[in-house]
Amino acid sequence: MKSFDAIVIGAGQAGPFLAARMVEKGMKVALIERKFLGGTCVNAGCMPTKTLVASARAAHVARNGAVYGVNLPGEIAIDMKVVRGRAETVTMNARNGLIGWLTGMEGMTVIYGHARFEDPKTVSVNGETLTAPRIFLNVGARPVIPALSGVNDIDYLTSTSIIHLDTLPRHLAVIGGSYIGLEFAQMYRRFGAEVSVIEHGPKLASREDEDISDAIADVLRSEGIDIHTGASDIAFARSRDGITVATDSARIDASHVLIATGRKPNTDDLGLDAAGVITDKHGYITVDDSLATNVDGIWALGDCNGRGAFTHTSYNDFEIAAANLLDGDDRKVSSRILAYALYIDPPLGRVGMTEKQARASGRKIMTSTRPMSRVGRANERGETKGFMKVIADAETKKILGAAILGIEGDEVIHGIIDAMNAGTTYPALQWSVPIHPTVSELIPTLLGDLKPVQL
Repeated sequence: MKSFDAIVIGAGQAGPFLAARMVEKGMKVALIERKFLGGTCVNAGCMPTKTLVASARAAHVARNGAVYGVNLPGEIAIDMKVVRGRAETVTMNARNGLIGWLTGMEGMTVIYGHARFEDPKTVSVNGETLTAPRIFLNVGARPVIPALSGVNDIDYLTSTSIIHLDTLPRHLAVIGGSYIGLEFAQMYRRFGAEVSVIEHGPKLASREDEDISDAIADVLRSEGIDIHTGASDIAFARSRDGITVATDSARIDASHVLIATGRKPNTDDLGLDAAGVITDKHGYITVDDSLATNVDGIWALGDCNGRGAFTHTSYNDFEIAAANLLDGDDRKVSSRILAYALYIDPPLGRVGMTEKQARASGRKIMTSTRPMSRVGRANERGETKGFMKVIADAETKKILGAAILGIEGDEVIHGIIDAMNAGTTYPALQWSVPIHPTVSELIPTLLGDLKPVQL
């Protein structure tokens, strides 16, 4: 049996950095990864998909160049092998960087294999047994495949496999109208494929307020994407030309199907029962405010704990664990203000509560909206789709949440994220003097238009 000061299972966006911090403190650490260092973000998530989004945007801009007085001869052609190769290069550069960094650390042992608990202090991997007083789980999540009729009879794609396509689908049917599905839908439409989105719920991006969901649908429809919401009885069948996707109200002749109906944690094959670690009904590991599980000496970080499903929340889990265990701090997950983005074009930047959530909280609230068509920078760039929205507490004057669906919304939202984390009231932020011409300069104007909402 090999003994370590700590064992980290999973090398996503929390585990490697925590392992590195512990090694810096003189600890002997084993980092176990069953496949690739970097987790979903590096290998099948943010880095490759946003690289693909960038290629799709380049195609869109080139296709619309005449609007800006830039005329390109002939049709815009997409070389999907080059598109795929560029995304793979970005991934491999990041993965190889992690390999060089982590394997070069004295005190760090990187092991590739499938780890399972033998007891609360012991794991087995590749026929070896390892033990440590501290074990950290950063095992991530994977696409979930719903039990739809005929789904096992077709060759479907997931968010993991679609990034390896080097040919253009004739017609891509996207099952699921949430964030991952919508990004791929717009991306492949811009590459030149016909695209249909099939969503069981009544709205796309159902986490958002209805006005945001409706605006997202308008953006996608304006680019020729066919949207079917409220779809039930979804079924698949092979056809001579590809795959038939049928719902209660539509029949789609697709060449490819992307299943994007959510993700589930990679916790079902870790032997958690042997360690006594509790999970919820969805398989997420139950943790407290410090990310500790119910078993002393075991923590869960990242997507597998159900406390965030993003690279930045996973990294923040590392920051919380490191601060508490190594720096004598007392940081809590509950102190985190959730923020995220949807990377369609224009992007959606989101932080804090939706208006619906704020109303349900019983607070006296104020809201303000402003169309991007009234933003000078958006007009100059010729990108005026979407709008800004902010929600504030009428009594405390604190900002409760905001949504910016529009050009550079994923960047502009950080002004509000920072203000919320600093506890800045909206009247104080309203007196800032932003740079002109920018999209951010409209934040004080947006705040100045806040009006009470009747509950």
